[in-house]
Amino acid sequence: MRKLLFLIVSLFCFNSTFAFQEKSELEIAEINTKIVELLGEAEISVNVLNFEKAHQQLDTALELSNQIDNKKSIALSSSILSQLLYIRHDIPKAITELERAISIQLEMDDKEGLAYSYLTYAKLFNSANAPERAIKYLNLAQEYYEEKNQIEFLGIVELNRAMITLGISQSKENLNLALTYLNNAKVYLKDSDNNYELSRLYYYRARNYLSLEEITQAELEALKSIKIAKENNLGGMVMYSYDLLSQIKEEQRKYSQSLSYLKLSNNVRDSIFNISKEALAVEANTRYGVDAMRTNMAELTEQNAEQEKSLKVNKLTTILSVALITILSLLTLSLYKNNNLRARANDLLQNKNDELTLAKENAEKASLAKAQFLSTITHELRTPLYAVTGLTHLLLEESPTENQKEHLNSLKFSGEYLLSLINNILDLNKLEAKKVEVLDTSFNLEKRISDVLVALKNSADEKKTKLHYYFDPDIPKKLKGDPLKISQILINLVGNSIKFTEEGDIWINVNRVNQVGQSVFLHFEIKDTGEGISKEKQSSIFENFTQGSLQINRKFGGTGLGLSIVKNLLNLMNSEIYLDSEFGKGSTFSFDLKFEAFEQAEGVAVSQLAKIAPLTNDIMHNKKILIVEDNKINQMITRKILEKHNVICDLADNGTIAVEKASNNYFDLILMDIHMPGISGIEATVLIRKFDDKIPIVALTAVTLDENLDEFYLNGFTDIIPKPYKIEEFFSKINFHLSKRNVTV
Repeated sequence: MRKLLFLIVSLFCFNSTFAFQEKSELEIAEINTKIVELLGEAEISVNVLNFEKAHQQLDTALELSNQIDNKKSIALSSSILSQLLYIRHDIPKAITELERAISIQLEMDDKEGLAYSYLTYAKLFNSANAPERAIKYLNLAQEYYEEKNQIEFLGIVELNRAMITLGISQSKENLNLALTYLNNAKVYLKDSDNNYELSRLYYYRARNYLSLEEITQAELEALKSIKIAKENNLGGMVMYSYDLLSQIKEEQRKYSQSLSYLKLSNNVRDSIFNISKEALAVEANTRYGVDAMRTNMAELTEQNAEQEKSLKVNKLTTILSVALITILSLLTLSLYKNNNLRARANDLLQNKNDELTLAKENAEKASLAKAQFLSTITHELRTPLYAVTGLTHLLLEESPTENQKEHLNSLKFSGEYLLSLINNILDLNKLEAKKVEVLDTSFNLEKRISDVLVALKNSADEKKTKLHYYFDPDIPKKLKGDPLKISQILINLVGNSIKFTEEGDIWINVNRVNQVGQSVFLHFEIKDTGEGISKEKQSSIFENFTQGSLQINRKFGGTGLGLSIVKNLLNLMNSEIYLDSEFGKGSTFSFDLKFEAFEQAEGVAVSQLAKIAPLTNDIMHNKKILIVEDNKINQMITRKILEKHNVICDLADNGTIAVEKASNNYFDLILMDIHMPGISGIEATVLIRKFDDKIPIVALTAVTLDENLDEFYLNGFTDIIPKPYKIEEFFSKINFHLSKRNVTV
């Protein structure tokens, strides 16, 4: 490790010479040499747990580095300090120091220093139980060391990869994989003089063999570890190796020897604790000047005692009397002024409270008005949009010419885009108004994601983009959660990747991170090779109506609501969205969710619906359907769509006529609009149910449904089809209820 320190710092010597002309070249060279020595000695002090000495060496190295503005040495000092804090299990401070080092190294494009810092970062993330992030930074370090053929550091990388693998799972497969990494590390480190890493290597090999129940080999490896550790005064490794030998002897049923090794381990642990305690005390004294404060307090106390002795009793009494009278006078004046100030402050606070109450009431009214406006405007938009999509469907079925077909398809696309925009605005409004609740139901996550990808495949094919899907086989088949919100999140994220990726690839990966009892922790990742997002835009990309840039908006279109909806939905599910992207090189979105494993009960009764024959449009032939709709255009569209399938249609312009026709005629099904002159569709349905509780009544409406579903079903509706609808969904629901009625009859 000292070789690396010498190389990193020496590379910067010439730059420092030109940066500081006021010092001679000889002085700067001597300072740089001293810095190299101090940093190398500091790392050795860290490894042997001499924290006090390590702090002194790092502080001196940092002071010298600042004198000649040697930024590489400054960064390396922070990186070594991070390792010290890591060994002392102070992970938050260790991460802070390491981030400071990485920031400097990124600014200077110091690839060698970055590789060293990334290696430490991997250790920190492994300690914080974040194995995926640890592996990510380990890979970054390995890329550099492979490029430079630095054998010793490749061995350290393999050693840490084994540690991460052992931490993930103790399965036979993972133990064998970890042993492979350890064997690789042994080959790389065979000629190394880095005794600390060699001791760690044999320690983890011993642990691995113990888990594989190869006790004899485990003991041999542990003895190698403790030999190196004791020869080089590596206290921490001595403690861990003794503890491991105690476990090995216990497995061999040699309990006396096991107890002896355990006592040795505890003695070393106590010694290390005392060293750490002393180092912390020295550090506190150094940083906060406790010793200096104690000295000053002692001097002041002594001076005060001398002054008290020199005062005469009568003079002291006079001074105290005058001081008491003065204090009482000032106190009286202060109380008077405070009372006046308190009264004024109370008046100001009361006025401010009145203003805040009024502002709160106005904000609530504005929020209510906004919700009512969105509900009204979406209804008004959906009604003509129904006419647009419905007429487009009818025209496409009437054998148009190729030119006409092209125009009609464009019209259909525009209608669907407008409907998507309306739905996005409504979703965002509901999320911001806290009107969305998380459901808890059982579902098959793998099938749910597959359905989403099938729905998006046509869009990907149009962009000549390939979708790659990996689902961890260890994930339980049945999970408990909210499948609708999972679908909405994935549709937005995968759809976003498709929009910005042409002739590329998109990977959808779902991995099980951990499982504790019935709780399953999953990691979702959507990665693409698309446009990517610039660093300055990544902090705002999840805000409403925000896109990467004006050029991207012009090129790809869109409103910038999808990612905002994803962020709000994940917050609702106690999770966060993470983004890793570089402009022109693609993006990776990831998030983590917790589910409950669900085992479906056996012996579930076959429902009556299982008796229904497969649904086809033939079921509608010669069926009588009453269309209740006050809008003449919508009447005509719905009637023509149904009559193309030999349905016998009757029309009612309002709810009163609908009730009268339903009471005097037989109908197989009623399609009921909600908002009509006279009595509403809900009121008409309540009246019909008084004399006919069997006929299916389906609400065919443009109102916003999410908050009103219970009201619809409680008032007698059988089902709901929101306008504008997809023709397949329209026929599917009508066929289902007609078929169900036939079975019931």
